[in-house]
Amino acid sequence: MRALHTKLWRDLRRMWAQMLSIALVVAMGVAGFVGMFSVHDSLQNARDNFYRDNRMADVFIRVQRAPLQLQARLQAVSGVADVQLNVVHDAQLALPDALAPVTARFVGLDLAQVQAQRQGLNTLSLRSGRWPEPGRVLEAVVNERFAQARQLQLGNRVQAILNGQLQTVHLVGTVLSPEYVFATRGGAPDDKSFGVWWIDQLKLVQLLDMQGAFNQAFFRLHQRAPSPAALADTIAQIDTLLGPYGTRGAMRRDQQISARIVNDELSQMQVMGTVLPAIFLAVSVFILNGVMARQVATQRHPMAALKALGYSNSRIAWHYMGMALAMAGLGLLSGLALSQLIGRAMLGLYGESFRFERLDYSTTSWLVAASMVLVLTAALAGTWRAIKAVVRLRPAVAMQAPLPARVHLGLIERVGLDRHVRTASLMALRPLQQRPWRALLTVTGIALAVALQISGAFWLDAVDHIIDVQYRQVQRGDVVVQFQHALAPSVQQDLQRLPGVLQAETQRTAPVRLHWRGQNDEGMLLGLPSGARLVRAIDTQQGPITLPPQGLMLSALLAQHLGVQASDRIEVEFLTGRQLRASVEVVAIVHTLIGKQAFMDLAAMHRLAREGAGVTEASLQVDPLAMPAFWQAVKRAPRIVSVLDKAASLAGFQETTSRNMGVFSTILTLFAVAMAVGIVYNAARISLSEQAWELASLRVLGMTRAEVSLLLLGPLGAQLLLALPLGAAVGWALASWLMQLMSSENIDFPVVIAPPTYAWAALIVLAAGLASALVVRRHIDRLDLVAVLKVRE
Repeated sequence: MRALHTKLWRDLRRMWAQMLSIALVVAMGVAGFVGMFSVHDSLQNARDNFYRDNRMADVFIRVQRAPLQLQARLQAVSGVADVQLNVVHDAQLALPDALAPVTARFVGLDLAQVQAQRQGLNTLSLRSGRWPEPGRVLEAVVNERFAQARQLQLGNRVQAILNGQLQTVHLVGTVLSPEYVFATRGGAPDDKSFGVWWIDQLKLVQLLDMQGAFNQAFFRLHQRAPSPAALADTIAQIDTLLGPYGTRGAMRRDQQISARIVNDELSQMQVMGTVLPAIFLAVSVFILNGVMARQVATQRHPMAALKALGYSNSRIAWHYMGMALAMAGLGLLSGLALSQLIGRAMLGLYGESFRFERLDYSTTSWLVAASMVLVLTAALAGTWRAIKAVVRLRPAVAMQAPLPARVHLGLIERVGLDRHVRTASLMALRPLQQRPWRALLTVTGIALAVALQISGAFWLDAVDHIIDVQYRQVQRGDVVVQFQHALAPSVQQDLQRLPGVLQAETQRTAPVRLHWRGQNDEGMLLGLPSGARLVRAIDTQQGPITLPPQGLMLSALLAQHLGVQASDRIEVEFLTGRQLRASVEVVAIVHTLIGKQAFMDLAAMHRLAREGAGVTEASLQVDPLAMPAFWQAVKRAPRIVSVLDKAASLAGFQETTSRNMGVFSTILTLFAVAMAVGIVYNAARISLSEQAWELASLRVLGMTRAEVSLLLLGPLGAQLLLALPLGAAVGWALASWLMQLMSSENIDFPVVIAPPTYAWAALIVLAAGLASALVVRRHIDRLDLVAVLKVRE
C-alpha cells in the first residue's frame, strides 16, 4: 500500500492545476449550501428566540373602534390564553432639520406594566435611553432602525399631529419590537419615512378620544402550534365578535406583514441553498468523470504491473477513489472556509433590514455532515466509471498498447462538404464529431455557468422594472397624502390651493373581502376618478387601462386565488364603514406587480358602497421650486395623517435594493466564473492529454505553435460559442423557475432580463473560458516533443 500512496502523491502533484480547478467548483457548491443554510438557520433562530423571549402574539386584529367591555368575551374564545387590547394611530411627524414630514405610528404603552417589568404581549426591548414616564411632557421611545436612519438623538423633540392637535413629543429611548422586526407600511423598506413611536397609553387614549375603546388586539394561544382547524375556529370566533366594529379580520402571525416578510426571506434562502449547490455538484461530477477516466486511460501499463504484482482490484480502485476524494476533500475544506465569508456578508445585510435582539452567525454540525455526504456522493459518482474500467481491465490486456479509437465519418464528410473546408478546420472539428456526448456535456456545463450569472444579475432588472411600473407609470404624482377619515370630494380644491400644487386628484381605498363560490380572499379596492392622470391602473402586459363606468377589475393574484374569470359576478364585502355586501361583475383581469388589488371607477365605487362620495387619499403634482413652502403647509394640515414623498421613497428603495442585490449578484458572478474556469480548463487539459502525440507530430512536421494551439483549442472555442445562446435560454428558464419557487401570494415579481444582462453574462463567461484556454496554451508551448513521441512497441 505504501507504493500506491507514493503514486497517489505523485499523481496529485503532477495534476495540481486540475485538482485546484475541480476543488474550486466543489468549494463553490459547498459554500453555497453551507453558507446559505447557515444564514437561514441563524436568521430563523434569531427570529424564534426573539419571538419567544418577547412574547410575540399569535393572532392580530385591527378594528376601527370597539368597546373595552369585549375583553372578557375575547378572553373566553376557545384556544386563547391571553389577550391584550391597545390603541394605535398613524400621524404625520415633523422631524428636526427635515424638510418633508414622515409618517409615524403611535402605539399605546402601558407605563404601569413597564415599571413592573411585565409588559404583556409583544414586549419591547430597550436598546438605549430610558422608558417614558407619566407627566405633562409627552415622552416616547422609537424603533431603533428609524432613529439610526434619521440620526435622531435622545432628547430630540418632534412635532406630531394627533387627532388634529399639534403635539410635541420628546424622544427618551430606542427599542426593538417583535411586531416590527421589519418596520414598513406596505412591504417596501422605508426606514427613513416610517417610524413606530410608543407613548403613554393613557395620554394617547385621551388625545384620540378613545376612552373606553380600543382599535387593536393581540392574542396568545394555549398551543404553540394548534391544528389548522383549531386555529381557523379561533380566528372565526374573534372575527364574529369584532366584525361589527370595522375590521379586515384577524390574521395569523405568519400573515402579519413583518413576520410574513421574514418568512418569505427564509423560504428564498432555502431555495437558493438547494438550487445552487445542486448545479455545482452536478458539474463537479461531470468534470471528475472526465479527469478520472483519462487518468485510467493513460495509466494502463502501471495498472497492469500493479495487478501482476498481486495488488487486488479493490486496492487499485481505492487508489483512484482516493485521488477523487483528495480533490473533493480540498474543495470541501475550502468551501467550508468560504461559506463563513459568504454567510457573514449576507447575514450582515439581513441585520440591516431585520432588527432582532441578537443575530449571530453559526454553522451547525448537521450542515457540515450533510456537505460531507454530498461531496462524497459527488466524488463517488464522478469516479464510478473509472473504477469500473480498472476492475474490468486484465493485466495481459493492459500491458498492450490500447486499440486505436474507431473513427467514423463526420457529418461534414458524409454530406460532401469536406472538399470545401480547409484541412486544418476539419482537424479542429473532428473531436466534436468523434465525441459528441463529451462535447454536449461541456457545452451544457458552460451554459449553466452563463445561466448562473444571468440568474444572479436579473434581479436588478426586475427591480428596475418594478420601479418603472410603480413609481413612473402607476404613481405619476410627486406626493401622496392620506386622510384620517374619508372626506368630501371638495377637499381636492383645498389641496389645489396649497403652495406649489399644480394638480390634485383624489382617490378612495377600502379594504374588502371578495366572495366567489365558497372561496374568499381579502384585498384593497381602489377607486379612481374618470380620466385620472396622477394614479393609473397599469396592466404589466397591456399598459395603462381605462376603468369602465361599471364593474370591477381584479388583479391576477386575486383572480387566481378565487378562480374568477372575466364576466363572473362576485360579491364584494366592505370591511369598514357600513360593511355592506354587494354583487358586482368582473369586467377584466389586470396583471399587477404588488398586492392583491381591485379597481373601480370612483363614482361606481361610491354607488356600490352606499356611503356617500368620500375620498381617503390624494395624489399631488408639485412644483419642485415650491417644495419648501408646500411641506410647511402640509405640516399644518390637521386632516392629513400620513405623507408619501415619492422621490424620497424611491431613493430609499433604490439604496436598499441596490446594496442587497449588488452583493448577491457579485457572489453569483464569482460562482459563475469558477464554474466556467473549472469546465474549460479541465476540458482543455483532457484534450491535450489525448492529443499530445498528434500535436507533437504536427510540430515536428513544421506546424507553428499557434497553428497547433488552434487545432486543440478551436473545438473548445466552438463549444464555448455554442454554449452562450444555450446559456441565455437556460438562464431565462432558471430565473423563471426561481421566481416560481419564491413566489408569494402578495407579490407577482416579473421575469425581466434586459439585453445588457445577457451580454454581460456572455462576456464574463467568455473571458473566464479564454483565460483558462490561454493557461493550457502554455502547456502546448512547453511540450517535450522527444518525450511525447516515444511509443511503447
